[in-house]
Amino acid sequence: MAKKENKNRHEIEIKIEGKKWTDAIDKAFVEKQKTVKVDGFRTGKVPRSVFEKKFGKESLYLDATNYVLQDAYKKAMDESKLEPVVQPSVDIKSIDDKGVTFIFKVITKPEVTVKKYKGLKIKPEKVVVSDDEVNHELGHLLERYTELVSKDGKVENGDVAIIDFEGFKDGVAFEGGKGENYSLEIGSHTFIPGFEEGVIGMKAGEEKDIDLVFPKDYGAKDLAGAKVVFKVKVNEVKSKQTRELDEDFFEDLGMEGIDSEDKLKEEIKNSIKAQKEMDAENKYVDTILEEVSKNVEVDIPEEMVEEEVDRLMGRFEEQMKMQGISLEVYYQFTGSDEKALRSQMEKEAYKNVLYRLMLEEITILEKIEINKEEAEKEAEELAKKYQMKKADFLKEFGGIELIQYDLQMRRVVELLKELNK
Repeated sequence: MAKKENKNRHEIEIKIEGKKWTDAIDKAFVEKQKTVKVDGFRTGKVPRSVFEKKFGKESLYLDATNYVLQDAYKKAMDESKLEPVVQPSVDIKSIDDKGVTFIFKVITKPEVTVKKYKGLKIKPEKVVVSDDEVNHELGHLLERYTELVSKDGKVENGDVAIIDFEGFKDGVAFEGGKGENYSLEIGSHTFIPGFEEGVIGMKAGEEKDIDLVFPKDYGAKDLAGAKVVFKVKVNEVKSKQTRELDEDFFEDLGMEGIDSEDKLKEEIKNSIKAQKEMDAENKYVDTILEEVSKNVEVDIPEEMVEEEVDRLMGRFEEQMKMQGISLEVYYQFTGSDEKALRSQMEKEAYKNVLYRLMLEEITILEKIEINKEEAEKEAEELAKKYQMKKADFLKEFGGIELIQYDLQMRRVVELLKELNK
């Protein structure tokens, strides 16, 4: 093994030769033989000598590396005793019938110096809930329980119009432009500009043609900027009726022990306070981490940031999928692309890596360790919380080592809160 170092960047040279290499070449030929075609021979029956004469023995070398790469990597890590912080890259230095030489490029944890992380005197924000906030949230709650009541008269802003509609471009109905008994809330801006305004003033049973122009940036290119006509019929008009804080409302609310306005307001106040306390705690911790990070010296390899960007991209893609949106659709509607999205995430990725390295260094300075028993107990409690079997939870989470790491990070954050009051 040859080893070349430069701070936290290392190049490890590993050669695979002898029987291990010839066996790999033999395996490569067996796989190639299954599909290669040579005139005069059935597929899978081409002799080795014929194959090598036609294609050359060299054609097997790259495929053969697949059979020895993992062994070479393990050998490189075992002999060098290095702990990569990102997935190592690999190049082939040389390759022939005698062997293959790999160059593994390994990046290890950079040196981190935390100059000051105590006595920063950072206080959390005090949480206060005003009567206005409680009344505002009560208003939202009443709105969610608003009843829709049929009314006579014209459609007004805030009403819900039950409509049939169909859109035409150049006299031809276009796809996706038709609906029956559709509940349209006036003021929701569900349709293109001008549609809801055109419905205002109509009565139940009335029919009307509404001339509109689709926005130039509309998603469907064949409709973008197009003049269209919507034929609309109002079947029914409903107005919103605000609920009273009476016995029926509290019964519909279904909140245990809440049977009066005062009790409801107290419950709302406690809920707002809990959310504010959570937000204040997150802000407090982030402020501490940001202040401590100003006293950190570290040269973060760009590969670590790129790997974190990959993680953030994966998480973002999953969030989009949960909303039924693919990344391709997201790019189309935002006028963005993968390069732009990755660029947006670089700042957050750098901060995440910086904080992680900083906290890991403080755990060393403060000798914060989590033993396996603590981690096992935490895994049991979390599995119970999520109503999962412990083994299934650990598989989902990533193993007991990640539980240990997560506990260690949480403990060092709690220590930083105590050290910086």
